Amino acid sequence: MPDHTVTAYDQELKGLTLHIAEMGGLAEGLVADAITALVRGDMVLAQKVILTDQRLDALQRQVEEQAIRVIARRQPMAVDLRQVFASLRISGDLERVGDLAKSIAKRVVAMGGAVQIKRVVIGVEHLAEIALEQLKAVLDAHTGGDDGAALKVRERDEQIDALYTSLFRELLTYMMEDPRNITFCTHLLFCAKNVERIGDHATNIAEAVHYALTGHPVTDERPKSNDAHQLIVGETP
Repeated sequence: MPDHTVTAYDQELKGLTLHIAEMGGLAEGLVADAITALVRGDMVLAQKVILTDQRLDALQRQVEEQAIRVIARRQPMAVDLRQVFASLRISGDLERVGDLAKSIAKRVVAMGGAVQIKRVVIGVEHLAEIALEQLKAVLDAHTGGDDGAALKVRERDEQIDALYTSLFRELLTYMMEDPRNITFCTHLLFCAKNVERIGDHATNIAEAVHYALTGHPVTDERPKSNDAHQLIVGETP
């Protein structure tokens, strides 16, 4: 392969990595803004999150189009092919992170910006801080080609699950103590679940990074809780 062709090919692969980094930064910002809107009852910021999610969708389409061009023109093999497919998988997870942030923002709008029980809102904020740490760490692992860092993110997912379970039980307690809390706590319950799912997407990205770097899928089962609360929010344990 001529030198100029190799250089162009390398630039195309680097371009995919840069697009993923851009998507990651935008997704992190959307989650952070959605949680800030929730804590402050800021409906203007919530509406901004809802509108900005469209940019993330557009970036995902760019990644898909670029990946298809690379496959069609370069016919990548081995690690290069895994990198292209990892970019596709990661872009899909980041797009879903944006959707989850948008969903939280929509809850803020639905609540009219009201914050009835500050303590549990702070609990959701703490859960989001950890999920954002996970997301940032795994995106850094992807950019830096650090398999060990990616696997650490996957191992830490259980911490988010445990915190979500604790928060879920606390919200149920508030609802049982006073029926007037039911609507507000239900909105918060779904916000918390969205944050927990963001942690799951960070884990998905970690597994994609591991496969791209090593060529081996992660085969051990993720440590997950089978608590009854999963049924209540519509998920299969």
